[in-house]
Amino acid sequence: MLCEDCGQRPASVHVTKLVNNQKTEYHLCEECARRRNEGWGFLGFGEPGFSLEKFLAGLLAQEPAWGPGPGVVARRALRCRRCGWSYEQFREAGRLGCGECYRSFGDQLEPLLRRLHGSVQHVGKAPKRTAGRLGLSREIERLRRELQELIAKEEFERAAEVRDRIRELERQAVQGE
Repeated sequence: MLCEDCGQRPASVHVTKLVNNQKTEYHLCEECARRRNEGWGFLGFGEPGFSLEKFLAGLLAQEPAWGPGPGVVARRALRCRRCGWSYEQFREAGRLGCGECYRSFGDQLEPLLRRLHGSVQHVGKAPKRTAGRLGLSREIERLRRELQELIAKEEFERAAEVRDRIRELERQAVQGE
């Protein structure tokens, strides 16, 4: 794919802008991306020294101009139960201390993740040739969790339906290999 601006160099920077649920994609070469950089508001994007941590820290550093309120002060006091990393450290560094931090700071991270990704559930990307198989295995995993919940609630009729659906999907997975 060639750069949308110059049409000469290969596009190596792919930017997706989401404004008011309006999605716009740009595919640019590094040089054109650097030239457009300030117009998109990604100061430092593509420059040496730019890091995702700095980008996140910049997003988190925005506090109301009137100063920290009680909610902000309470967030600053939050600490991860496992690693002891504080929310304030996360704000400054733009990274979490460990996997448990996602749970400890969950309420604070959710709006940020929604703003960045449009969702709080990571689905990732898969090559087209494996996307169907991956989707099938994810659906089987989801149904197994649902099955366990239904058994725990003693909803055995619904559990039997889910069990049969799992078997059907497992058969499809074997046939697809």
